[in-house]
Amino acid sequence: MTDWIRIQPPSLAAEQLGPLQLAWLGDSIWEFHHRLQNCRCPGRVKDLHLSVVAEVKASAQAEAVRKLDPFLSEEEKVFIRRGRNSAGKGPRGTDPAEYGLATGFETMIGWLFLKNPERLAELLDQLGEADSASQ
Repeated sequence: MTDWIRIQPPSLAAEQLGPLQLAWLGDSIWEFHHRLQNCRCPGRVKDLHLSVVAEVKASAQAEAVRKLDPFLSEEEKVFIRRGRNSAGKGPRGTDPAEYGLATGFETMIGWLFLKNPERLAELLDQLGEADSASQ
């Protein structure tokens, strides 16, 4: 399900973007990835939407970082920290620590999408394998 990422050419634009811009891009990549996964499941659009929302919310992104932590390089962890430190408190009712970690995750996703799409696909595949094993 990550072939669409692998065919992206690396871009120099990542150095020109700040952490929150990378997070904004990463958020869209993460959501698109989950929408593609859910397209394989038959169902009503409303149900598909609710499923994607559950998979892309801040707490789910923070959990994804925790699952990936042993596999991340120091450079990837730096981008997570940069995004986390730029995040702010987040929406009302959201744990600020989880929101920060989720923003860091999105920052790393955006950076990898631009700089190393193959590595991003590897990490997303790793998450898919971890999710399959836990079911």
